[in-house]
Formats: sequence, C-alpha cells, structure tokens
Amino acid sequence: QVQLVESGGGLVSPGESLRLSCAASGFSFDRRAIYWFRQGLGKEREGVVCISGSDEVKNFIESVKGRFSISRDNSENTVYLQMNGLKPEDTATYYCAADSLVTACTGNNDLDIFPPLEYRGQGTQVTVSS
Repeated sequence: QVQLVESGGGLVSPGESLRLSCAASGFSFDRRAIYWFRQGLGKEREGVVCISGSDEVKNFIESVKGRFSISRDNSENTVYLQMNGLKPEDTATYYCAADSLVTACTGNNDLDIFPPLEYRGQGTQVTVSS
C-alpha cells in the first residue's frame, strides 16, 4: 500500500521558516517527479514546486521563487520543501503528490493543468500569522 505522509507544518509568524517533509512508503521516489501543491481555505489548488526524476526544479508560483526550495533524499525516500520568508498568503494545506509514470515536472496554475498523479498525501497545515 502506497502512502505519502507530509509533516512539518505549523503556525509561524511572517518572515519565519518551515521545512515540510513528504515521506513515502510502498513507493520509490527515485527517478520520479514529486510535486508540492497547496490549497488555502476557499481557494483553488495551486501547484507550488516540483522536482523531477532528474532533479530539475520547476516553480509554479512566481511569488515563491527565491523563498521556497525543494530537495530530495532518495535514501530516505523523502522530499523536502524548505519555505523561508513566509507570508500570510502562504497559509494553506500543503500536500505532495506523485505517480509511478511521471518523471518530469509539467503543469500550469493558470490553466489548472497538471499531470494525473495517482498518489497524494493528506497534507500538512501551514499558517502564517502575526
């Protein structure tokens, strides 16, 4: 049984940092693209960032460039989302997603087009508030 489990969310003040983790069991992240999405209350889902099977990174949101970074540790079967300089508008549930057939990072928030991703986690809540 495949499980993706996110952790690391919490309540922080603006400007602070969090590191989210996405750990997989029953599924290998090696050579697969791993996506991070977020969804705020009452908002549409957004693709945040993705790391491809060849470790290329694609940011889907202009406002997170330079603040968020993604990395992977294949030995731990875990992908990380480092979020620095958090802003109130980053408040959302963040979740990771992947698929055994998807190795590249593609997608577009404006068109809400992303590849079908069979596996996703339950999400971890990030709240940025003063």
